[in-house]
Amino acid sequence: MSILPPLAMLAVRLWFFVLWLCSFVTGSFVNDIIAALEQAVDCGSCHAALAPLQMLAHMGDKTFVKTIVAVCVVLRIEDPDVCDGAIAEQGPILAHSLRSISITGETATLLCDAVFGLCQPPPVHPLTIQFPKVEPYPPKQFVSSGKPRIQVAHFSDVHIDRQYTVGSETNCTKPICCRQYPDSSPPLIKPARENGEIRMCDTPGELADSMLEAVGHVAPDLGWAIFTGDVAEAAVWSLDRKEVSNDLKLFNEQLGEKLDVPVYGVFGNLDISPVNGFPRNTTVIEDAQWVFDLQSDGWAQWITSSSAAQLAENSGCYSSVVPGTNLRMVSISTNYWYKQNFWLYDSDTRQHDPNGILAFMVQELQAAEDEGQRAWIFGHMPMGGGDVLHDQSNYYNQIIKRYRNTIAGQFFGHTHGDHFQIAYSDYDNQTPETAMSFASIAPALTPRSGHPAFKIYDIDPDTYELMDVKVFYTNMTEPSFRRKPQWKLYYSAQETYGPLITGHKIHQDPLSPAFWHNLTEVFATNHTALGQFLQRRNRSERPRRCVGYCVEKTICDMRAFRSENNCVKVTPGVPGFGPGGFEDGDGEGWVQGDEWEEEEEDCEGVGIGRLFRKAIAGRRSALQSSRLLQTQPGIDQS
Repeated sequence: MSILPPLAMLAVRLWFFVLWLCSFVTGSFVNDIIAALEQAVDCGSCHAALAPLQMLAHMGDKTFVKTIVAVCVVLRIEDPDVCDGAIAEQGPILAHSLRSISITGETATLLCDAVFGLCQPPPVHPLTIQFPKVEPYPPKQFVSSGKPRIQVAHFSDVHIDRQYTVGSETNCTKPICCRQYPDSSPPLIKPARENGEIRMCDTPGELADSMLEAVGHVAPDLGWAIFTGDVAEAAVWSLDRKEVSNDLKLFNEQLGEKLDVPVYGVFGNLDISPVNGFPRNTTVIEDAQWVFDLQSDGWAQWITSSSAAQLAENSGCYSSVVPGTNLRMVSISTNYWYKQNFWLYDSDTRQHDPNGILAFMVQELQAAEDEGQRAWIFGHMPMGGGDVLHDQSNYYNQIIKRYRNTIAGQFFGHTHGDHFQIAYSDYDNQTPETAMSFASIAPALTPRSGHPAFKIYDIDPDTYELMDVKVFYTNMTEPSFRRKPQWKLYYSAQETYGPLITGHKIHQDPLSPAFWHNLTEVFATNHTALGQFLQRRNRSERPRRCVGYCVEKTICDMRAFRSENNCVKVTPGVPGFGPGGFEDGDGEGWVQGDEWEEEEEDCEGVGIGRLFRKAIAGRRSALQSSRLLQTQPGIDQS
């Protein structure tokens, strides 16, 4: 006999019926979504695949997350805990956006590009940026008087793993290893050692200390430092707000303890929870103010109180004049133009300038021009990558063109590579004369992308132009690395590339936009020099062989600080395509795969977009293998 009253019994039975129904519906949707992924081979079929996803989103965030986790587990895209953690964090953002848009509209096309890698980005929506003042003529001249140069450090993508554990497995089943995971089991194949492991593991705290100490050692007359973002480790499926907050605070403390100069920082795409998730100020259900307030307090030791207030009020953007100089540092938050920020797809109404980042740039550059200052712009994500929204990159380029006489340098990270991108006043006529600015992109500290490295710039104190770029690194294969990492000069841009440029006066002429364009002209014919550049880009053990399409694509990307002009293309229907569906090339001239594209995926982390792209590639590859087996005579298909 039941001890519950009849109404309670009815409620219990109804509850179990609801649970059974939800389980049935979830299972049905799992099959529907897997079928849709199998059929998603181009942009049209991607729009079709959004239909069951949108229907699922309307059933609520919990059901959406549970179902996508089940898809991830069934298809064995990652370990169950990785599937669960990554989708639980980012899934509700994607579900919110799917509920908010038409699956046949242009926003859905953008989503299909970002999440599935199956649509080409739509054409840029024309917009003419309005400026407070017309460009002055003649422009102010900044002339060197030959004073001693200033040294400035630039480091990026530290990705410090506070859970790095010596003796843990470096060859684990997770995207990030060298940690103690609950499902870890003996025997160990390759135990993690002191100071870090290359490729599969992020940065132990001791290696970050070593780098910061090396900065002071190799540049004893350091003027200031730039940090271009990404503090948190890439085990993004386990990151939450508490851990990200702790990571940011601890790194601020490390910077303060190890460096006695101002440090000017930016927000990386992993410097928030959920990762990549910087909501627009038009999104009322969520905001990122907590992280802006946190870093406003943390960076106040290096920037003025008014700059710290700017940071808190302008979505992470601020400007600050370096003490004792005529240089305005303009820090911008590029995360509002990052394709993997799914908050950017929660409306069919186009927003030309989410959170007013471009307007802030114009305001600060105009102030610099009015004050007769030079300006440096620095952010996390460079504007020419395949993961940058084309519209905002186009509008950004207009701003650079207007204030090209004021801007003396631009600095970014995110790609984990040591390279550069050139901005042109006329992309249809790329010459030394039309090369108007360039971005210096810093290598990463994290060993995931090669030997840890950072840059030291020699700066003219009158023009604030780069007179040299010196890269320092520590070779993780040297026996001494385990005891104490040794940081040494990898190369000097003046000494390495200067002799390749006809007429360039080494250590006398600045590394101007024209210099970098002329270097690309050299690379177009000198493939040995290009292979050595590619080796330095990733701090590889040997030069990269680059011929044919590799040359064309590499130079194209060097000359594309505007993302619509790069050679990153979607290749629908190709299993194993690069991140975001980006083309890996036709195989001609590539050695060991296209490492550049792998870096862009590393910067995203194991986000929900990467999981979907792996699902599509994996299912398509399995289907093709199955069809191959069925068509091959004499093969036992049992």
